[in-house]
Amino acid sequence: MPPTVSIIVPVYNAEKTLARCVNSILNQTYQDLELLLVNDGSTDSSGDLCDSYAARDSRVRVFHKENAGVSNARNLALAQAKGTYLQFLDSDDWITPEATFSLVRAAEDNQCDLVISDFYRVVGERVSHKGDIDEDSVLTREEYAAHMMENPADFYYGVLWNKLYRRDIVERYHLRMDPKISWCEDFMFNLEYIRHAQRFYALQVPIYYYVKTKGSLVNSQGLSISKTVRMKLTVFEYYQRFFKTVLDEEEYEKSRLKVYRFLVDAAGDGAVPPTILPGSTRLGSERLQVSPDILAGDGPLHDSFRLRKLLDRHLELVALKHDLSLKDTRLLLCLFQMGSSISRKDLADFTNQSRSSVTLSLQRLSSRELVKLDDTRREGPRKNTPEKKRLIVTFLPAADPILADLDSALRDMRQELLSGFTKEEADACSQFSSRIQNNIRSVLS
Repeated sequence: MPPTVSIIVPVYNAEKTLARCVNSILNQTYQDLELLLVNDGSTDSSGDLCDSYAARDSRVRVFHKENAGVSNARNLALAQAKGTYLQFLDSDDWITPEATFSLVRAAEDNQCDLVISDFYRVVGERVSHKGDIDEDSVLTREEYAAHMMENPADFYYGVLWNKLYRRDIVERYHLRMDPKISWCEDFMFNLEYIRHAQRFYALQVPIYYYVKTKGSLVNSQGLSISKTVRMKLTVFEYYQRFFKTVLDEEEYEKSRLKVYRFLVDAAGDGAVPPTILPGSTRLGSERLQVSPDILAGDGPLHDSFRLRKLLDRHLELVALKHDLSLKDTRLLLCLFQMGSSISRKDLADFTNQSRSSVTLSLQRLSSRELVKLDDTRREGPRKNTPEKKRLIVTFLPAADPILADLDSALRDMRQELLSGFTKEEADACSQFSSRIQNNIRSVLS
């Protein structure tokens, strides 16, 4: 059976960063993939490293060739790819553990031709989150192009590595990189692909780590300023023709000034600056981290810890997508699972937080118009005992997409817990788990 995803990585003198890149791919939670490593005439040990990965993992295929540039290397891999989808990485970058799963899930759930995702940009030991489209819905070609027109030279739209492509579209129209263009060749491929795609989806979760090490076009490739200007004008002409194709004549005339902004924005060799923007964090603190030593431990406390961290990892993706904190996302799930009436004391106990912390989270969820909160009182369990104050929770329409994503997160977590189980084993596990929980309830009641 062909793999679902073909991941393409051109490699040139990448011995210092290749292991981080390749390991991030092979350790994906989504395993139905092939990795195509194209050694583009490296003069260091990169080629041997590629071969060592192929020897250890049957999903890795290596191609050695004379140096001819990144476009040529990608074209070779495109001709050899077998997957339903195509994903690209640069050899000095890496991806989050759930990157491929998230891209494929978005493509299949929304039946779309292109998924574009947020990413992290890394400068030294600092990292910041980069995205552009905030719409959580399928976009038409015209809607996607309108977003692109607002930030015409943005890396978010121009690069290959934060996207998932359908290989049948690439092959049907024989789309390839242009080796004669050494600037914005990714963008030109994307423009051509967009012309043939119908449905687009923006994944508002950062899944890619882009390392800002590349220099300017003139310095890195030794091009003269005049050649650089001519190359940029060539790309602009293609960009202009693209919008004339996508938009009707009247719409194009309305948008002409926005189209011409590309020339101004492109003067800076892309929109990822050499310095990290405000709001950056230290690399390693941007996502949930778990100590391997604690993960390896045994006993009920370690079991409980691992289960909680696995849940947090899935909740974190929901939090990132909807611009919530992990704590608020966890509380939203608690409210959803515990019913519409609960005491603040029980809620604090259930979430293992202080009442003041729970109150602040509730205020934030309320201010986002995700929930409506009302207090009521009911008689205590015995006569003459004080009335117990209860919190009445009503979920508002704005919470619907978040609750849907939380439901998906719980299903994904269950699939991971039962990974490798037969149906009979999974059913037996559910039965045993139910009996164990009943025993726990009996002891604690």
